[in-house]
Amino acid sequence: MSLTIRPIQASDRAAWGPMFTAYLEFYETSVPEDVYETSFARLLSGKDHEFQGFIAELDGTPVGFTHFLYHRHMWSAANTCYLQDLYVAPETRGTGAGRKLIEAVHAKAASDGCTTVYWMTQDFNETARKLYDRIATLTPFIKYNKPIS
Repeated sequence: MSLTIRPIQASDRAAWGPMFTAYLEFYETSVPEDVYETSFARLLSGKDHEFQGFIAELDGTPVGFTHFLYHRHMWSAANTCYLQDLYVAPETRGTGAGRKLIEAVHAKAASDGCTTVYWMTQDFNETARKLYDRIATLTPFIKYNKPIS
């Protein structure tokens, strides 16, 4: 099996959409179609401080993705990288795709001068947390959220 990680391209829209839907369903949520279009356009924009992404391909078939962005940090002159989304199709988990996607984000962030890559997951995401515990450090931070009505 050949695993390839590469930047998301416009031609990935048809494969990315169902994977993004599956990702959202795992977290028991959904978004309107216009959010899909806006989000995918952001991934392709190339603008500073906008989302970027990678696709994982197994034998030429897209099986996963990651979305990330750089932002400023008050404790450093350099940017930091937030890895917002990571998805690997259930039937291809265990192939190394998740690890390779994280490594690709980490390498890109390092080459772009960021000082760290961070991400969050829900406490019940035990499968992903097994990987995260092997490759990163769990922090003691707790996230709060206050929606704007």
